[in-house]
Amino acid sequence: MSSLLFYTLFYLLMSGCIVYPPTEFVSAGLTVKDVFANWLGSENELFVQYHIRRSVTTLLLHSVLPLGYVLGLLIFDHIDAEKLLLVDGNYLGPLIILCVTIAPLYTLNKVFEWSAHDWATHPIAQNLSVYSNNNTPWTAVASDINTEYRRIDKIVIITNSVSRVVATDNWIIKITPYKLQVAHQSDATLVINKSDIHFMSPTTRDQIQFINIQVKPMRVMAQEFDIRLNALDFKDLQDKVSRPIAIPHNITFHRTLLDRFIDTFKEEVDKNPFYDTAEELGQCIGCMQALSNVKLNRLCSRAESRDLDDCMTCYCRPMWCIECIAKWFASRQDENAPETWLSSKCTCPLCRARFCVLDVCLVKNSN
Repeated sequence: MSSLLFYTLFYLLMSGCIVYPPTEFVSAGLTVKDVFANWLGSENELFVQYHIRRSVTTLLLHSVLPLGYVLGLLIFDHIDAEKLLLVDGNYLGPLIILCVTIAPLYTLNKVFEWSAHDWATHPIAQNLSVYSNNNTPWTAVASDINTEYRRIDKIVIITNSVSRVVATDNWIIKITPYKLQVAHQSDATLVINKSDIHFMSPTTRDQIQFINIQVKPMRVMAQEFDIRLNALDFKDLQDKVSRPIAIPHNITFHRTLLDRFIDTFKEEVDKNPFYDTAEELGQCIGCMQALSNVKLNRLCSRAESRDLDDCMTCYCRPMWCIECIAKWFASRQDENAPETWLSSKCTCPLCRARFCVLDVCLVKNSN
């Protein structure tokens, strides 16, 4: 019984990795597009035809997984399994075998039906035929998409290990294991309908924000779909699509890594004590719009030290707003290591005194 349980757990684990491959499987090339690369052909040459073949291959592979489990039980001589499946008078066993056999046979039959007439009845071809004008075939739309995908200025955003979003000059395309959902930019409405934040670890401040974009084609019979992507990829998509992306007032998110850092920087500064002053505050010399409300006041280390990396006393009066000082702080950090920004140091824009986030204080004017 223990061997049967081990086999079942192992097969479930491997099946899950096939359906939703983790990073290790992707790196090792154990995905549908890598294993069947010779039959699928080149995605860059014939993008639509490639994904038609990839979708039917994925569907066939997933449909045989239950049958593979039952065959494995019989091949590896699990006595309990044989009793369950083959003993006379047991109706459950033959029913299980029938179900796991019908699924791949039905899928294979559907694939043969779709392949007739150059895949004209395949769901992907049916989606493209909605955009056919003047009774032109779906292949004309596919040819247009293939041509645009070959251009180097397209945007490809990997949303997870099994789906991607592609934005070309005229098309928005969502690639999933079984589908290729498309919308022409000229007659599509894009609306952000949700944003959510996930902490990568409960013990750290690392977090990732996702947004959901609803793509609603206005073409009759065209199907709407949702795009879920990292909020930091939003600007890349926004810059590529010709249609404006509507953002409701009740939804906020960080469009860039700098936006996310500025908000985190402000949260940390709010924890520091205020700097009391009676002098009159002027406009921020960085943006000349906001009132200067920040003073660099050495707090992280009161003890005198000769260490060149220690923070220093800044004698400049308050001349910057919190947002400008946060942008200045970020601009002096290593672009390739954003996880170290908050714990790093920076120099005052004027006197070059070294400071850290703990030394940034909001000004409290007694007047």
